Amino acid sequence: MKTLILIIFAAGVLMAGCADPAANKPKAETAEPVSTEPIKIEVGQTDSTLEVKTRGTAIPIDPANSKVEFIGSKVTGKHEGGFKSFEGVIDLVNDKAVDSSVVVELKMSSVFTDADALTKHLQTGDFFEAEKFPISKFASTKIVADTAAGVDGYTITGNLEMRGVMKSITFPATIAISAESVTVKAEFSINRKDFGIVYAGKADDLIRDDVVLKLDLSAPKKK
Repeated sequence: MKTLILIIFAAGVLMAGCADPAANKPKAETAEPVSTEPIKIEVGQTDSTLEVKTRGTAIPIDPANSKVEFIGSKVTGKHEGGFKSFEGVIDLVNDKAVDSSVVVELKMSSVFTDADALTKHLQTGDFFEAEKFPISKFASTKIVADTAAGVDGYTITGNLEMRGVMKSITFPATIAISAESVTVKAEFSINRKDFGIVYAGKADDLIRDDVVLKLDLSAPKKK
């Protein structure tokens, strides 16, 4: 009897460890990119390539107040990580989310994870190929209110460029605008293969296609 209980317990632990973290997250809709005509602005970093079409007030985003993170998984478990170096701009128009836009630019060599060996591997040609493609960027092209998701619920569509591949993605988000700041929070999954990341992993430990992206952006308004 004890042996049976131990087997059931071990099986339960194994199943929990193998659960797909993207399974219960909304999956971003992917399509061909929407063309934009961005203009370059200064956001604080001298080596910035960040571009955004400004129509209102440009509010900078940086790691001091924001997080860009991800969760990837394979057959045997998952890994969490993110990026230490990024910048962005919320172009706030009329104090309304649907009139505004957001741009975020990631420095791919700043990636971190919960395993040093994985962090190094992600920078190679198997994954991000950070030396050849040092920057990934997201630029929104449309923000639509989602009344079913609540007063701060929205759907964001924009161009995501990663590893030299650009796609338009659409995902749900929460956007809150106050007198002090603008915040954008989102948690959704994308298929890594849509962006040329096709490394399969070991034969007995295959990497899942869907990766969870977690955005927690907070941009304080200037007083």
